[in-house]
Amino acid sequence: MLTPAASYVLPNYLKIAKWRDNILSFPIQNSSRSLIANSYYFGHPVWARNYLAMVHRDHNFQERWLAVTGSWQDKIVVDIGCAPGNVYASLRDRVGVPKLLLGVDVSRGGLAIAQELGYVPILADAQKLPLKSNFADLVVLNAALHHCDDMAKMLAEAARIVRPGGLLVTDQDLQETMWCNNWIAHTVWNLRLPIYRFLKRGGHSTNEEQHWCQATEAHHVPGDGVTEAFFREILKPIGFEVNLYPHNLNVGAEILRGERGKQSWNIGLAQRLSGRDPNSIEGALVMMCVARKLQK
Repeated sequence: MLTPAASYVLPNYLKIAKWRDNILSFPIQNSSRSLIANSYYFGHPVWARNYLAMVHRDHNFQERWLAVTGSWQDKIVVDIGCAPGNVYASLRDRVGVPKLLLGVDVSRGGLAIAQELGYVPILADAQKLPLKSNFADLVVLNAALHHCDDMAKMLAEAARIVRPGGLLVTDQDLQETMWCNNWIAHTVWNLRLPIYRFLKRGGHSTNEEQHWCQATEAHHVPGDGVTEAFFREILKPIGFEVNLYPHNLNVGAEILRGERGKQSWNIGLAQRLSGRDPNSIEGALVMMCVARKLQK
């Protein structure tokens, strides 16, 4: 069965595609612990919908993303690691209707929810996309890189499908330098888990949910994460203009003026204990990358 996505799939992948549960599906060859966890957690009928309702839906997120992406009207948009569709769910009242909105993920249950929001779902490994090169107007990866075993492969594959003149946007992946990587940082990081569980914070309402939520994050501990060099070394050699915005989540359109917002008091205290200045650029919680593929 053909879908609106079929014309953008590589011919050799069309030969092995399966149509399951109204989702265009491709084999996952190298299944890892984090991949299995992402498939299970974001496909859970309760956890996934709670995640959709609560996460990446705040005003600052909306203003920040609207400022950097502009209108999605009549564009081909690919959301890699889309889970249940949080990015478009948060922005759809303001960015317009894309010509095509592809959602790529390893979670069949998550993709089924995203499909309800207007995504055309594709089940595939983001480290080896079954998609043609140079066709997407906008490719987004929100809080996605750190869920993937090989962040460099995921970023390079995402960049490959951006058309000349198109835009690649990533956000909300932990900045490697936000902590001094020492025993204090790791101790504080681990202590947060029982507190989150006690508060029944999203993704942590029970022991089971917290276990699977944590297992989805392949790169989300002190000493790991994204860096300025990571983005520049991958994207610049293949023709991207790269702009990077370290921030603390509580900043909207001001991010384009170089503002990064203030660190929350509890994270700031933990950073100071580890030896990091929370007010420094290096101490910003996450990093946003806005990269445009230059015309040849």
